Order: sequence, then structure tokens, then C-alpha cells
Amino acid sequence: MELRRATLKDAHTIWQLQLEAFADLLDKYQDYDISPGNETIDRIEEKLKQPYTYFYYIVDENKIVGAVRIVDLKDGSRKRVSPIFVMKEYRNKGYAQSAMIEAEHIHGRQNWKLDTILQETGNCYLYEKLGYRKTGKIKIINDKMTIVYFEKN
Repeated sequence: MELRRATLKDAHTIWQLQLEAFADLLDKYQDYDISPGNETIDRIEEKLKQPYTYFYYIVDENKIVGAVRIVDLKDGSRKRVSPIFVMKEYRNKGYAQSAMIEAEHIHGRQNWKLDTILQETGNCYLYEKLGYRKTGKIKIINDKMTIVYFEKN
């Protein structure tokens, strides 16, 4: 598994992958205002133009199995994972964990943050296994969904 840096020319591909990867969660939680599964291609392009955004394809044997975006201001502030996703047919094979470890190798092992859906216990388990701890902050999105915040020092 490797992380391969995406560029602005990859915006359409990332957008399509992201919509597909988050479709089930968007349908389940109906979080239309914040879901990556409802983001526009223009928003993906905006992110790719940001000097502090690092979008990577998650690649295994030359197949794109997902993607991850790292926000790294390179100023000592916390780096942020937002979003990370693995395509449905490649889930539960360790790709997200490997991608997170590789992102930490590239951007530094300390001083990270992320958030996820509290009700998605598998996501929470993965992040805790990787050393992330809940901050105690939560945000109720709707009656089906709560966002929980994590940090890793």
C-alpha cells in the first residue's frame, strides 16, 4: 500500500470516488450539509488548491482503493485528517489503518486531530487503536448522528 499525491487534475476522480464511498453513510444519516458524500466538485477543487491540503490516493498494486486528505499548515498546529475513505469492495482489509500510519510517516507522528461519526463504532475503534483519544467534544448533527472529536499527541 502506498499514498500517491493527487493534484488539481485529479479533482474529478477524487470527487467521484468520494461520492461513491460516502453514499451509504449519506443515505443512513442524511447529513447533507456536512457529508463528503454531498460535496461538490468545486469544493474538491478548492481544497486541492489550498497550499496546506495534501490529498492522497490510497493505492495497492496500482489500484486506487481510497483516498485521504491531510490538512497540514506546517506551523506546529494540529494536522487534520478530513476525510479518509476506502471504497466498499476494499474495506476491512487494513487500508485505512495503513494509510493513517503512512500519513503520519509523511507528515509527522505527533499532533493530529480528526472527527468521525460516533455511531460508526468501527471508525472509532480504528482511531483509538491508532492512538487517538476522544477529546470529550461532540456535535449533534441530527437525531441519527453525532460527531465525535479525536486528538493524538
